[in-house]
Amino acid sequence: MQLTVWTYEGPPHVGAMRIATALTDVHYVLHAPQGDTYADLLFTMIERLPRRPPVTYTTFQARDLGGDTAGLFQGAALEAYERFRPGALLVGSSCTAELIQDDPGGLARALNLPIPVVPLELPSYQKKENWGAAETFYQVVRALAAPHAPPPGFKRPPRAPGERPLCNILGPTALGFRHRDDLRAIRQLLEQLGVDVAVVAPLGASTADLARLGEADFNVVLYPETAGQAAQWLARTFDQPQVRSIPIGVRATREFIHEVATLAGVDPAAALAGAPSHSGWYSRSVDSTYLTGKRVFVFGDATHALAAARVAAEERGFTGVGLGTYSREFAREVREAAKGYGVEALISDDYLEVEARVAELQPELVLGTQMERHIAKRLKIPCAVISAPVHVQDFPARYSPQMGFEGANVIFDTWVHPLMMGLEEHLMTMFRGDFEFHDAAPASHLGSSAAPAAATEGKAGQMAPARADTAVWAPDAEKELGKIPFFVRGKARRNTERFALEHAVELITVETLYDAKAHYSR
Repeated sequence: MQLTVWTYEGPPHVGAMRIATALTDVHYVLHAPQGDTYADLLFTMIERLPRRPPVTYTTFQARDLGGDTAGLFQGAALEAYERFRPGALLVGSSCTAELIQDDPGGLARALNLPIPVVPLELPSYQKKENWGAAETFYQVVRALAAPHAPPPGFKRPPRAPGERPLCNILGPTALGFRHRDDLRAIRQLLEQLGVDVAVVAPLGASTADLARLGEADFNVVLYPETAGQAAQWLARTFDQPQVRSIPIGVRATREFIHEVATLAGVDPAAALAGAPSHSGWYSRSVDSTYLTGKRVFVFGDATHALAAARVAAEERGFTGVGLGTYSREFAREVREAAKGYGVEALISDDYLEVEARVAELQPELVLGTQMERHIAKRLKIPCAVISAPVHVQDFPARYSPQMGFEGANVIFDTWVHPLMMGLEEHLMTMFRGDFEFHDAAPASHLGSSAAPAAATEGKAGQMAPARADTAVWAPDAEKELGKIPFFVRGKARRNTERFALEHAVELITVETLYDAKAHYSR
């Protein structure tokens, strides 16, 4: 475990919470001190869920460490069962409680509850959130689906004539980056292909749903970080193949459709013909040619980083200068991809190392997480968020997937808009001294009728004509005002003049300007 101010992933018990919160009738009893309840806020404040996560904390305190903490856990587990009546109970420890070594699994089994109890052994000091989510999902799937498993060596028989193919969608969780919208996009694609969905898990699944995962013909794994391990077990146990294409970007979506069609034995023509993505033409259109060759740095979880790097290179014409991930479990895949793009892979969960690499490479666009958004802001580089860790704005009220053809449209808009804003700002700076585009020039569509209004702004180095109710601007103050960005300069002028009027200041100096700023910043 590394002591740091910011981290890409939480401890593994947060990953377990993401699985428990995604499922509908599972409860998680977490042996944890009082302070660890902070994790609830991730779901209620960032994802804006209308309910608390289904988690009961033992919330032991320092004075409890000399007493019976095992009894405290058993009491909390029994109370959680009686109050919530879940279909299954997950039990485990947080990073702090792990040091006590109370064995939550053994303690819960000793209660002889009439429901499945799934013990989670998540090494908090060696592993992190995504690993914890994958391990939790695997353990829950194995515990609930194993009783229905066929004998070893089972081979899935062919479907009966006229029977529609059936698949599971695995991977979407609570607190996932656009998981809710991705799921909707993939359901639409599967419907167009004539493939029915048996179970979506863990998001929205019940314990009964998990028990019947083996009924499907194959699995669609959207996020290998969380569902890859469970999908491998289902493949071994139920002879279920899995779709490995991740449908992010137009080309990857077409590959996904072909792979699903092959496994399902259906015609992909209908799904391919109905591709509504505008991103391909927009990328080739005249007003997008300035995007060609833009230098881009990509960083995020492995699934989204690999997909973004491919879209950037193959569908946008960007030049990749860096590719990396904090998902160490997928370091090999990222290194192989980086080698193909001719860049050095960055495998790190240290945001300071990532910031140093971005500062060294000086890309024109950063595609990353909320961490990279802050890094890019400090370095004055345009940025688009493509991956978790996320913030509240990454859970928009509108439909905004990353996957499928509509996801390709969303990606185009998300990536291009920061660059367009940068271009506009560059043009404004370039033509700042032009007779038509300088700061004091009136709007061109107003013609000469707006000219008198422009005169009131004055020019740097000259006294602005005073009105009866305003103070006079000193030349150095007017020059200092000109350094303020144009989009807030008018407000700064008005606030300063109001401050001067209220304090009977007749001549506005540089000191007055900053006194006003301090006054209105309180």
